[in-house]
Amino acid sequence: MKLADAAQDFLAQPRVAVVGVSRRPGHVTNYVFKKLRAAGREVIPVNPAASEIEGVRCYPDLRSIPGTVSAVLVITPPHAAASVVRECVDLGIKRVWLHRSLGVGSAPEEAVRIAREGQLRLIPSGCPMMFCEPVDVAHRCFRWCLQLTRRLPATIEA
Repeated sequence: MKLADAAQDFLAQPRVAVVGVSRRPGHVTNYVFKKLRAAGREVIPVNPAASEIEGVRCYPDLRSIPGTVSAVLVITPPHAAASVVRECVDLGIKRVWLHRSLGVGSAPEEAVRIAREGQLRLIPSGCPMMFCEPVDVAHRCFRWCLQLTRRLPATIEA
């Protein structure tokens, strides 16, 4: 599947959990959270150290969210990503995006392996802000650079 198609499928989901949103309002993770909300999604923040983020009730983990979530964006430190992906497998959440720009990001090998073994539709790199319209100039440039250097795959396993 083309990465752009997988990104659009992920972004079309009405209820998305963002794991790793910060308690600090100006943190980079919160920009992604706010962008998805502005795009009309119901976005649920997940952070075990917060009860509210950006005025929205926050949950300590995916299991605590009432109802179902159709997609999960993981913006955690690398050491926390595998347990989040394992929770997605356990809960039957099939769409997972592991945020990654430079370095490992939220996509350590263990998290990627767990997602593939769990047959998740995994986006193992990049940022939703590279695909969520309107895409700002910085994220267009960043997407181009990551594609050029092959750090952003053209296709993913579906």
